[in-house]
Amino acid sequence: MNYRHIYHAGNFADVLKHAVLARLVRYMQNKDKAFRVLDTHAGIGLYDLSSEEAQKTGEWRDGIGRVLEAELVPQVAELLEPYLTAIRELNPEGGVRLYPGSPKLARMLFRPQDRLSAMELHPDDFQRLHRLFEGDHHARITELDGWLALGAHLPPKEKRGIVLVDPPFEEEGEYERLVDGLAKAWRRFPGGTYCLWYPIKKDAPIKQFHEALQALEIPKMLCAELTIKSDRGFTGLTGSGLIIVNPPFTLKDELHALLPALKDMLAQDRFASQRAFWLRGEH
Repeated sequence: MNYRHIYHAGNFADVLKHAVLARLVRYMQNKDKAFRVLDTHAGIGLYDLSSEEAQKTGEWRDGIGRVLEAELVPQVAELLEPYLTAIRELNPEGGVRLYPGSPKLARMLFRPQDRLSAMELHPDDFQRLHRLFEGDHHARITELDGWLALGAHLPPKEKRGIVLVDPPFEEEGEYERLVDGLAKAWRRFPGGTYCLWYPIKKDAPIKQFHEALQALEIPKMLCAELTIKSDRGFTGLTGSGLIIVNPPFTLKDELHALLPALKDMLAQDRFASQRAFWLRGEH
């Protein structure tokens, strides 16, 4: 319960996660039918990067700060358009003082028929999230352990949805919980699109995690990873990964355009790398 995302908001991991989330939302909107975004570990929803906490780490400067200053080729600009447009709407005077967490970003991209269910267990963060969406009939905010939402809140009544699972990875066994949570959720809602975030750092069990996911035999699982520096002599976060279950058929090609550009923008040394590949399904 100690994790507070304000220290990390807008960092390179957020850039990858939110750029892909925005692509998923836009893809769902190719059909008129309503859908729901279920955000299991929602945080406070909106982050002030001028706050003492965000300034203390300054992680956003090497994340969204770099992206906003970069010269984007047309294809990459188009892929990042929904994500960056939301950020510019929040910061009409330029720069990036306010940064949207995933529930706020999704909500900003919605049409009138789309809906949000956001879970947050931390009492203070839940109150802030609740205030942010107070009076918004498109959003349902619940004080709940997000892992429980994967059973209790699926399938959504719209029968279409994106499930974002972005745990803080504070405790041992979170990779295993992610596998178990997906297995439980997919049994209840096999047609949903799932986006699971995980950290890449020294000695993280990524290979075992991928093998455990493959063993679930879910037909379509796409993996995207972005590493910004070497983990030699460094125990903190060096990379960020996403598992996308039932991805849009366009997403792999989009990632092949987007990930190299993000690597070039966000690299902190020559060991930065990126990859997008099928864990299961279309090779």
